[in-house]
Amino acid sequence: MKSLAGGLKSGLSILALWVGARDAWGAAAIDMREGVTEMSSRIQALHHLSLWICVGVGIVVFGAMFYTMFAHHRSRHPTPAKFSDNLLVEIIWTLIPVVILVSMAIPATRALIEIEDNSDADLTVLVTGSQWKWHYEYVDFGISYYSNIATPQAQIDNLEPKGEHYLLEVDNALVIPADRKVRFLMTADDVIHSWWIPDFAVKQDAIPGYINESWVNVPVPGRYRGQCTELCGMGHGFMPIEVEVRPADEFNAWIEDQRLANELAGEAAVAARAKTWSIDELLPIGQEVYLKHCATCHEPDGSGQGIKYPALAGSEIAGGDMNAHLDRVLNGKADTEMQAWAPQLSDLELAAVITYERNSFGNSTGDIIQPLTVYEAR
Repeated sequence: MKSLAGGLKSGLSILALWVGARDAWGAAAIDMREGVTEMSSRIQALHHLSLWICVGVGIVVFGAMFYTMFAHHRSRHPTPAKFSDNLLVEIIWTLIPVVILVSMAIPATRALIEIEDNSDADLTVLVTGSQWKWHYEYVDFGISYYSNIATPQAQIDNLEPKGEHYLLEVDNALVIPADRKVRFLMTADDVIHSWWIPDFAVKQDAIPGYINESWVNVPVPGRYRGQCTELCGMGHGFMPIEVEVRPADEFNAWIEDQRLANELAGEAAVAARAKTWSIDELLPIGQEVYLKHCATCHEPDGSGQGIKYPALAGSEIAGGDMNAHLDRVLNGKADTEMQAWAPQLSDLELAAVITYERNSFGNSTGDIIQPLTVYEAR
C-alpha cells in the first residue's frame, strides 16, 4: 500500500507537469484537427478523454514502478518483506480499470449510436465513387453530376507552380445547405473507395454492390476539402473531394439554377445532334475532353502505360473499325479499368473525343463521328 500511495503521488506530480507543459506549448501544435460540426467536436472530446486517461494510467503505473525501484532498493531494504498477497490492493486494481472502461464506454457508445442515426434527414445525396472521380445525385431533386479533379496537368507535371489547393480542387463541388441534416448514401462503380472530409469527421467506404450510410450537419457555410482514402488504383491521389456549404436560401436558389441548367443542357444536346460537325470543330473539343478524362491513363500524347493502359497512338481501336471504337468508349471493357463513358459525357463530347483519338498521336484516319451517331448507339 505504501508503494501504491507513493506511486500515485509521484504520478500525479508528473501529470501536473505534463499538462502545464502542454498548455504552455499550445494544444494546437499536437492536437487533432478541429472540425466544424457538433459530431466532430464530440469525437475530438472523446479522443481527449481517452488520451488523458491513458496518459494518467501510464504515469501512475510507471510512477509506482519507479518509486518502488527507488524506495525499496536492496541497499535500503536488504531484508525483503514476507507476504504473498494483499486482498485490498487486488480489489482496488480490479475496480479501477472497470470504472475507467465504463467511463469511456458510455459517452463513446452514445456517440456511435448517434453517428449511425441517419433518420429525419433534410436532404439525401447518393455518392458514387469510380476511377477516379465522384458522382453526386440529389435523390429528392433529380439532379446529378460528376466531380473531377481541377488541378491543371501542368502543375502535376511540375511545369507550373503548385496552386493553393493543389490536388484538392474539383470542377463541380458537392453543394449542401448549412444547418441541415444531410444523409449520404455511399457506393462505388468499380473498386472500393472511401469518402473523407476531416472537417466533418465523416469517413465512409464506398463499396461496389453495397450502400453505406453517413450524415452531416454543418452549421458554418464555407468550402471544405477531403480525399479518397482507400487505395483505388493509379489515380488514387487525383480523386479529391470538395464540399461547398451554402446558407439554406442560397442552396435552394442553386437547386433551381441546376434544374434550369439541365433543361438548357437538354436543349443544347438536341441542337448538337441536329448539326453536322466538321473535323475542325470537333478536334478542339475532343482534345479538351481527352486531356481532362483520358490522359491520366493513356498519357497526353496517347503513348499509354503498358498493357494495363494501352497506347492509342497507332492502336487497333483508334485506327480500326469506328463502330468498335464507339462501343469501347460508350460501354467500356469488362475486367479492365476502361470504364463506360456513356453516362458521364454528352453526345457531343463523346463524338469529339473519338474523332480526336482517331486523328491525333500520329493517327490519321480522317474519320468523323457525329453526335447523332453517338445518340443512336447509346
